[in-house]
Amino acid sequence: MFNYILKRLLLMIPTLLGIMLIAFVIVQFVPGGPVERMIAELQGHGTSATARFTGGGSDTGGAMSAATTGAQSDYRGAQGLDPEFIAELEAMYGFDKPAYERFIKMVKDYFTFDLGESYYRNISVTDLIIEKMPVSISLGLWSTIIIYLISIPLGIKKAVRDGQSFDIWTSAVIFIGYAIPAFMFAILLIILFAGGRYFDFFPLRGLTSDGWADFPLWKQILDYAWHMVLPTAAMVISGFASLTMLTKNSFLDEINKQYVLTARAKGLSEKQVLYKHVFRNAMLIVIAGFPAAFLHIFFTGSLLIEVIFSLDGLGLLGYESIINRDYPVVLGTLYIYALIGLVMTLVRDIAYVIVDPRISFEGQKT
Repeated sequence: MFNYILKRLLLMIPTLLGIMLIAFVIVQFVPGGPVERMIAELQGHGTSATARFTGGGSDTGGAMSAATTGAQSDYRGAQGLDPEFIAELEAMYGFDKPAYERFIKMVKDYFTFDLGESYYRNISVTDLIIEKMPVSISLGLWSTIIIYLISIPLGIKKAVRDGQSFDIWTSAVIFIGYAIPAFMFAILLIILFAGGRYFDFFPLRGLTSDGWADFPLWKQILDYAWHMVLPTAAMVISGFASLTMLTKNSFLDEINKQYVLTARAKGLSEKQVLYKHVFRNAMLIVIAGFPAAFLHIFFTGSLLIEVIFSLDGLGLLGYESIINRDYPVVLGTLYIYALIGLVMTLVRDIAYVIVDPRISFEGQKT
């Protein structure tokens, strides 16, 4: 197992390089870069992130970004500005160097977790991610834990009672929850319980109350939990359907196998058969889906929830960075996402071995 883990860790290096190279190349062709945004602001045209370039009236030139264009006059609105000033802007954002030099420098910095500085926030990307991380960790961690605590027992019970009334009505509830997006549940919860129209039991925004740092520990915990109830509930309601059905189908598949019939013939009780024999094998497929489920909830799934409940986390940060063309933040957060995803995949494989020691990756080529 040690050799397999070492191979996977080494394989992460070229994988990360490939991901960052693709992202870096795409960024170079996104119109409306930071240099043109600054020019637009100086010219009094606002700071639109979607401003395009004019390459001598050519649509092809208009699709190129400030990072790849070589002519200073190609920037829209640059007419009348001192070319030396334009050059200073390019140098300030690092666009005075060839793309390959910037990529090599980025890779060297990223392997030391120096993710650069935000163009517009006057803070390092690493500090910015650390600042936003508690919100995303809170949403992702608690939602994932609660979803698994609900889905696995419910899926097992549905498998045991397959075709009975309990299985039918719970399936109806599950599919309704699956069909409605999380942000719709979030809006409904706000209307019902956050002063939207009926009750005012829970806060509408933020992760903690004002003056939270001055609260005693027990009150800090209660206040934090109080703020987390609605956003976590919105994500859980729409998130447990697929895992529940996956668990049910996995258990049904195992229950009908020969070794289960043999265990029953030996006189073992249904609980012994279910939890000593079926559980270990059935849980493998559930474990296999954990990294994808966790990453979905941790990053993409929390974006609209963060917006609706005014929670300033990584999802909102990534979205705003793309809109504002804050390239260091975009690439830095992508690097962290990719790294976490690769690590979670390795954790999944290790969990496979823990759940079922018969599995071995030692002889497997990676």
